Amino acid sequence: MSSPEPHPEPQRITDDLDRLLEVLPDVVQASLASEASREQLLEVVLDLGRVPEARYPGRVLALGEAPLQRVDLAAVVDRLGSFGGDNRAGIERTLHRISAIRNRSGDVVGLTCRVGRAVFGTVAMVRDLLDSGESLLLMGRPGVGKTTALREIARVLADDLGKRVVVIDTSNEIAGDGDIPHPAIGRARRMQVARPELQHQVMIEAVENHMPEVIVIDEIGTELEAQAARTIAERGVMLVATAHGNELANLIKNPTLSDLVGGIQSVTLGDEEARRRRTQKTVLERAADPTFPLAVEMHSRHRWLVHRDVARTVDLLLRGQSARPQIRELGVDGRLQLQDLAPVAPAEMGGSPAAPPPLSSLTVRPRIAPRPLPPPDAPVGPAPAPLPVLRVYGAGISRAQLEQVVRARQLALEVVGSVELADAVLSLRHQLGRDPHVRRQAQDLGLPILVLKSAAQPQLQRALERLLERHRQAQVDHDPAVAAAASVQGDDALAGLEECRLAVEQVVLPHGQPVELLPRSDRVRLMQAELASRYRLRTAVFGRGAEQRLRVFPA
Repeated sequence: MSSPEPHPEPQRITDDLDRLLEVLPDVVQASLASEASREQLLEVVLDLGRVPEARYPGRVLALGEAPLQRVDLAAVVDRLGSFGGDNRAGIERTLHRISAIRNRSGDVVGLTCRVGRAVFGTVAMVRDLLDSGESLLLMGRPGVGKTTALREIARVLADDLGKRVVVIDTSNEIAGDGDIPHPAIGRARRMQVARPELQHQVMIEAVENHMPEVIVIDEIGTELEAQAARTIAERGVMLVATAHGNELANLIKNPTLSDLVGGIQSVTLGDEEARRRRTQKTVLERAADPTFPLAVEMHSRHRWLVHRDVARTVDLLLRGQSARPQIRELGVDGRLQLQDLAPVAPAEMGGSPAAPPPLSSLTVRPRIAPRPLPPPDAPVGPAPAPLPVLRVYGAGISRAQLEQVVRARQLALEVVGSVELADAVLSLRHQLGRDPHVRRQAQDLGLPILVLKSAAQPQLQRALERLLERHRQAQVDHDPAVAAAASVQGDDALAGLEECRLAVEQVVLPHGQPVELLPRSDRVRLMQAELASRYRLRTAVFGRGAEQRLRVFPA
């Protein structure tokens, strides 16, 4: 949790509203002549045969009493000029957007005249996220201010941070109509899009031709655009974009855009894993790393929910758990207030969600210094004998994939290049038919073969862990020395996990103090770190050699 931030840059608003009113009918101009009528104006709606309307947050105001005639609409269209393929038009060097409704013959029978405003100061809500250099996704209902925020983010990245920024402006809504971009985007460059369906091509063209460090996009809405966004992110370019959807959960359920947050795949669990998770055997899991590691849900112009780790949030939502975003609000005094919700204890540990404290009660807790490190000459007990390392050969599975899983999970495994050097064989189902020599070799050597349907990382992880467990159990059954080592390591693991749990639940969470645990083996420290991560706590390893130990920090 953290206290209110210092005063951000005060918000300044420019809207060039007079330029919009000049093209509207006289009755509309007269009705909106006063400053009070222009305050918080969102859009003006002109429909054939109806009285014009002015829309504000939460209310609608009729403008005049006479219904609009065709000649009134035609006069407005003549002042605007041509509409694009997305039925939108603009006013040069302004941010206003006029969208047309047409009848079956193509004639304009309605206009939505949306007021475009450049608001300077909103970027204070996510200024720290821009410094990280990670891609950022903005979500929220229409009219909440996504495009306004996108516009100022582009300016801050280009002017304040000195980045090479390219804005992909499909409907000229970010940088205004005309060939000269609106000053609201600062030194950022703008690429226009001839037709909306070509947006994904212009995104790729921007990367290939103009060497941007940041690309800004409004409204990613198609599968091709989502694929282009992933291609851009994989080239090391930062993305800032908006997407259809009120919150992250909506995006996960959207098959077209779910790839933005990692994509969803159906995975069949083994019996043991299903029992451990207490779920059915077929579950949904995230398929890849998110295109956007950071995401913001804009619930209003002054209340944003920030997901600092989209991958973890998606994993929690797929497991039926609640996401715990950071709440950011601008108070009436203009101060930015941050609220980190308390972590949810895992259900399998018997934990229950804690109610979040009110914003007014947030304080900065003093971080207590950790206990001093023991002297280097302190006596250390003998380390238990290591269990034998399992050597695995992958048939039809790349060695790099297997080694990546081994490193990520810190498994006591060695990936070897031939069947003769292996203790076990991991193979894809179709590979055994293509390469019967591997099967014959494994049978001659008496090696177990574990067959997989696919080489997806979650399946590789579970398969390697299963092979390792079987190997260890076989060693325990046949070698008394290994059995003794396994017993010592098992007892040490249980003690380490219990020590970590007590430290988290009795010190770190209730008192906000970091705790340094006792020295443990690499395997036990990894288990402790995984346990702490379930409470959404940070950890770090300190010390050298046998004195390496885990330190758990408050959220």
